Amino acid sequence: MLSFYKYQGTGNDFIMIDDRTGTFDLNQPQIEFLCDRRFGIGADGLILLQKAEGFDFRMVYFNADGREGSMCGNGGRCTVRFAHDLGVFDESTSFIAVDGPHEANVHGEIVSLKMSDVEGSKEMGGSRFYNTGSPHVVKYVTDIDNFDVVAEGKAIRYSDFWQEKGGTNVNFVEVIDDLNIKVRTYERGVEDETYSCGTGVTACALDRFTERALTSPVKILTKGGELEVSYNAEKSGSFSEIWLSGPAIQVFVGKIDV
Repeated sequence: MLSFYKYQGTGNDFIMIDDRTGTFDLNQPQIEFLCDRRFGIGADGLILLQKAEGFDFRMVYFNADGREGSMCGNGGRCTVRFAHDLGVFDESTSFIAVDGPHEANVHGEIVSLKMSDVEGSKEMGGSRFYNTGSPHVVKYVTDIDNFDVVAEGKAIRYSDFWQEKGGTNVNFVEVIDDLNIKVRTYERGVEDETYSCGTGVTACALDRFTERALTSPVKILTKGGELEVSYNAEKSGSFSEIWLSGPAIQVFVGKIDV
């Protein structure tokens, strides 16, 4: 029997496992089963909270396909909330993930996560690309609510160009005004649209500066709710002091026979 916790951050949902004893030993098909929305618990990914020397904890993230993934922004915020609920820290914390160390803090329902610095945009495969801890393409559209995110996202993600590079996440953006945008994301590893993507909205917020040199912060409306991204734009074209903020809450706890 596996004890688990379910968390969500603006609809991006995760199975959380307290693995501070280091005993988690499930394989890729078993993790994929747990993330299945019809036969398992159902989630966009599974996250282990582990001990880490020099940090409050380590975050290990698996995509819904059961394979270990790159950084997940909303997953990071949910892990911070999980650690806070477990009493690992009080208000502020430092932890390590696959892309390096992170800082975070909790204020009521809002969890703010400091993201890794970003080099800036690159033109790749006919699109602007950012590595915000995970690979992201940013595309602008109109009438985003009726846009076919899955079909269009899959076409880019599985194009020959991106297949050679291991695939990419694809974000579609509709501009509301200078400081507000709508974003929908096709996620690699989930192979579907998710209700929200933290590293994705971070890429989109940074791209608003690339497009219009707009000031921080940027508010982003996703299918699952509102997030905010603040940043410092450097003269070199890179970005630092990137903070992703929004709600992250526990949904339920349970046990499952794997």
